[in-house]
Amino acid sequence: MTIVDAHHHLWDPAVRPYPWMTGPAAPLRRRFGTDGLAAALAGTDVTATVVVQAVADPGETAELLRIADDNGNPVAGVVGWADLTAPDVAETLAHPSLVGVRHQTHDEPDPRWLLRPDVRRGLGAVQDAGLPFDLLIRGREVPAAVELATREPRLRLVVDHAAKPAIASGDWDTWLAGITELAAFPQVSCKISGLVTEADPHRWREQGVERYARRVIDLFGPDRTMFGSDWPVCTLAATYQDVLDIAADATAHLRDADRRAVLDHTARHVYFQRRKP
Repeated sequence: MTIVDAHHHLWDPAVRPYPWMTGPAAPLRRRFGTDGLAAALAGTDVTATVVVQAVADPGETAELLRIADDNGNPVAGVVGWADLTAPDVAETLAHPSLVGVRHQTHDEPDPRWLLRPDVRRGLGAVQDAGLPFDLLIRGREVPAAVELATREPRLRLVVDHAAKPAIASGDWDTWLAGITELAAFPQVSCKISGLVTEADPHRWREQGVERYARRVIDLFGPDRTMFGSDWPVCTLAATYQDVLDIAADATAHLRDADRRAVLDHTARHVYFQRRKP
């Protein structure tokens, strides 16, 4: 069974700053390039990947697009950053290797940032370009995401990292209420990714991250759920093989066609097929 990794990163802090790489994330402040990605994928069934922006810098997105245009690596598409508030945002969305757009929404001071009129105009350009928008959110931003999905039924949305449940503190009910609301919208998909770093990095096995992944699959269904490694962020707590094993365990109860959807087909459908509204 081939696998698409729908969420990983590449970066070089010597080229541009990544302000969030402090505290527990400080070990990530080094280069992670396609050579490291190839080493991580060695021996796995991952045949294609989607690289995702990690800083609000158009230069990073341009660099990632060049990597995706190089057939010598598994990167098949880029979820890049674009200034959604810029009047000319539509002009930045035409590159064929751009398969989605993301903004670090959970870092915005305003929890309702997604609903600002200038942001909504930019999201309209994303929709018109046939691209999905990745929601990097925590519980604080879920109500705005739900309202956005209500107001914009034609805008495809992808919830990154299952909306970052607070696994380390054992919060289940609050997360479940929010993710259930988001799953009710047919235009919303979700990634089972980034869970090991939301848990205690030394106890994620004991804290049952697979339970969160399985509930996402139950809520969204295999046709709206996809696997993502969140490499190299995942290395703060686990190996690439560990996160693949989590996905395998979370999908073990599914019939083969549904397992293929979660591990491969859904990502191809969401990211590799531009759909004009």
